[in-house]
Amino acid sequence: MDATGAVTLLDWKRRVFRLYDDIRGMKDPAAAWGHWKTVRDELFASHAQSPLPEESRRAFSGLRYFDYDPSLRVVANLQDAEAQTYEIPTSGDQPMTFERIAYLGFEVSGEERRLEAYWLTAYGGGVFVPFRDATSGDTTYGAGRYLLDTVKGADLGVQGAGLVLDFNFSYNPSCSYDPRWVCPLAPPPNRLPIPIQAGERIQ
Repeated sequence: MDATGAVTLLDWKRRVFRLYDDIRGMKDPAAAWGHWKTVRDELFASHAQSPLPEESRRAFSGLRYFDYDPSLRVVANLQDAEAQTYEIPTSGDQPMTFERIAYLGFEVSGEERRLEAYWLTAYGGGVFVPFRDATSGDTTYGAGRYLLDTVKGADLGVQGAGLVLDFNFSYNPSCSYDPRWVCPLAPPPNRLPIPIQAGERIQ
């Protein structure tokens, strides 16, 4: 990466961190979701570090989403999990190393579900929660979507002793737009057997 690339990447990260900071400060989740979509479209369309290839930006008319569903905003209970190191597959040739730090328990569609939360073991670390569901490979990206990735600023905060998981804010990894990006994929423990019709979609 050259100096110009480094500066534009820093600006991208700064803007995304600011976006999620704005979201956490908004009282209306649906309004926060609308703001999130607007800013993401602006970044994807015009920023030098957009995940979209340059040729795709010219015809870009906005990312696609399911309608907002308030029932898919949950506060997950953090449950202790035995530490386990995962070499999580990526869209590239090499896996990324994460450590399982907790189970996230929540109710959706009247049933109890659970996802694993991971900690990136590289410098600085961060919480990462990817998932796949029954829409993956159909109306959503086949390799799964991300709920939280605090290294990249995607952090919806806490409520009481729980972690906010809003599936309406789930989004595609950068590699779904352009193979030049390398992204960790959702491992088997985070594959939900139900459709999550919220968040970013591909059709």
